Amino acid sequence: MRILQASDRALLVEAADLAEAMRMNRAWEQVPGIIERIPAARTVLVRFDPVQVSAASLAAALEATGTDAAHESAEHEVVIPVHYDGEDLAEVAALLGVSPEELVTRHLAARWEVAFSGFAPGFGYLVGDDPLFQVPRRSSPRTRVPAGAVALAGEFTGVYPRESPGGWQLIGRTDAVMWDIDRDPPALLAPGAAVRFERARRDSAAAVAVPGRREVPDHPAVDRRAGGIEVVQTSLQLLVQDAGRPGHAALGVSASGAADRRALRDANRAVGNEPGSAVVESVGGVVLRFRGAGVAVVTGAIGALSLVDAAGPRTAVHGVPFATADGDELTLGHPTNGLRYTIGVRGGVDVASALGSRASDTLAGLGPAALLSGDSIPIGSTRRGVVEPIAAERMLPAPGDLVELQITLGPRDDWFTAKARATLTEQEWLVTSRSDRVGMRLQGDVPLERSILSELPSEGAVTGAIQVPPDGQPVLFLPDHPLTGGYPIIGAVTDRCLDLAGQLPPGVRIRFRV
Repeated sequence: MRILQASDRALLVEAADLAEAMRMNRAWEQVPGIIERIPAARTVLVRFDPVQVSAASLAAALEATGTDAAHESAEHEVVIPVHYDGEDLAEVAALLGVSPEELVTRHLAARWEVAFSGFAPGFGYLVGDDPLFQVPRRSSPRTRVPAGAVALAGEFTGVYPRESPGGWQLIGRTDAVMWDIDRDPPALLAPGAAVRFERARRDSAAAVAVPGRREVPDHPAVDRRAGGIEVVQTSLQLLVQDAGRPGHAALGVSASGAADRRALRDANRAVGNEPGSAVVESVGGVVLRFRGAGVAVVTGAIGALSLVDAAGPRTAVHGVPFATADGDELTLGHPTNGLRYTIGVRGGVDVASALGSRASDTLAGLGPAALLSGDSIPIGSTRRGVVEPIAAERMLPAPGDLVELQITLGPRDDWFTAKARATLTEQEWLVTSRSDRVGMRLQGDVPLERSILSELPSEGAVTGAIQVPPDGQPVLFLPDHPLTGGYPIIGAVTDRCLDLAGQLPPGVRIRFRV
């Protein structure tokens, strides 16, 4: 067992193989201080609460907790009917030296188990007992793989829960609904479940009968009829966010939530809400119209604020709550400092929740859809009632400014040359316009050179991870990042710097400090 630092609040534990990773993940279920475990092909990522346990103490507890080599029987079996007519079926069969029919026959005969989840909500990595299935990924990923596609990659079989890009080899398709937010649990394939594939009848309509299942949209829609806040003019990206939905990694769901958690807390305290209540997060300027009387506040990014009522302009100050009357319009100009405005309202934004959160996860398609001009956002009536002043004014960067972000090295800094490790902290990195809530793409004069060029099996990643793709230009993961990734992570931004990272506009320069 090798334990590596993944961030200031996470450890990455290497296993000898997939079977050992699965055993470790089961054994550590009750270890104190662990927030979440993300098993992968050869590792388990362990996120912990530093208030409850230190990294050193947790590492010792993990090493001391034995893992049972005996294989636990699956609690239940899922049957998935498949139409074996995938685009890559013949090519994969040729790669494996068998006929397409033999490939299908052996895929049907193998015993499959969900090893772990990742990539997207409801996407399970299934491992089987037939050594035939060692399949290379496509050299060029598809930009569109349809929902229900049954695919192979490496030793795994997977079923795409929704349309998305992908590089796995497609051998068939199923009508099974892999992810349904109204189902309990929403994921059809959960880690530890046994899976059996069968040939689908030609007239098969529904693949797996799940009691109480009903079709729902990919994510809850915002109520277009309710009052509260009307979007007069939307921004580059206008979303509902809250404190997120941690604890659902086993379903392939990341925490998501506000990119600037301090702005979220400040906004809610200023209007008397619970700290994690839902707010509106805006990238760039926006125009909002209030319906009914209330209280609102703007935190986060800094820019021109204009509040107009029936009598004309009124004063609105960043970070200071203000009363709103029916018809008042709030205009936020393009930020001069920072990137994301947070608009809080007394009572909180009251849209439908998904897995206990109203946060919009842009990668997973979970939570409310992006807000458009003409949308109405309902406001809740529940509030804490205690108004707290914002502690201190924040200094957020403008394009061209240089900011320093603290990082920890690892878990894969040893995959890079000594020169690359030095370049990471000695060189300035430019925040590019190719950035979003999934990740911030950085550009440096000298790319980071790897010393190990082999393929890295997918492993867990944290918010703030600095992943390095083959071009050597880092991507800094933000709240909507994938749970697992296959490019090496050289370091991770510390938790205390994540809010600042979420406010960096294109053009800002970054200097990393270990």
